[in-house]
Amino acid sequence: MASSSPAVNRRLEGKVALITGGASGIGKRTAEIFAEQGAKVVIADIQDEVGHSVVESIGASTCFYVHCDVTDENQVKNAVDKTVETYGKLDIMFNNAGIGGPNNARIIDNDKADFERVLSVNVTGVFVGIKHAAQAMIPARTGSIISTSSVSSYVGGAASHAYTCAKHAVVGLTKNAAVELGQFGIRVNCLSPYGCATPLATQFIGCDDHVFENVMSGFANLKGVTFKTDDVANAALFFASDDSKYISGHNLLIDGGFSIVNPSFNMFQYSES
Repeated sequence: MASSSPAVNRRLEGKVALITGGASGIGKRTAEIFAEQGAKVVIADIQDEVGHSVVESIGASTCFYVHCDVTDENQVKNAVDKTVETYGKLDIMFNNAGIGGPNNARIIDNDKADFERVLSVNVTGVFVGIKHAAQAMIPARTGSIISTSSVSSYVGGAASHAYTCAKHAVVGLTKNAAVELGQFGIRVNCLSPYGCATPLATQFIGCDDHVFENVMSGFANLKGVTFKTDDVANAALFFASDDSKYISGHNLLIDGGFSIVNPSFNMFQYSES
């Protein structure tokens, strides 16, 4: 997927990025956009066949794939080590891998094992991602670490108990890591998207992309816009690039105002005319 843009306009020219969960959904689209913007990209995922196909579409000269289960610290370390070994450095770490877990609304119907599995991927996976990215970035005294959180980091009732707890934890970890790593010039931020049609989201709800988008548009505050993975990928691009060089410890809500609205009041209701 070669870019037709001149190098001078590419915001990640010369940078190296590692993306967990990069084989599909938000991670895949971010990998494509990062590559278009001049970065060398490493896709880390457990979906080997899909991951290799993404590398093929982006171009093997720009991208490679490494198998990585983020619940296994050794595999995360290996992904970081292979990135540095291949490209000589790590500038951008995008901790994007995540799972939704079972869609059981009532807490009494949730199993402890399922709860812990979600936290293992969505929290511990982010922790080890930050840890090993920092190991690579500290000597260079620069870097950008980004993690995928969720609108569920800010409001309740939008997802399962496990997922909501996990995404709140990602925000806390982001803030703590930003405080520690700022002394080394490393920025740490996270993204909190509204629901967009990814394999994770549609599987959780149990519908196809079109139905999912219609449902989420109905609940959305910002009308006339369909939320896409590009919107999250472009926010990741902002944090990855020097455009955000003095932003750290921030949780960026990409939700069209959803999280700030209490619809119960119905205060601002307009007719169609």
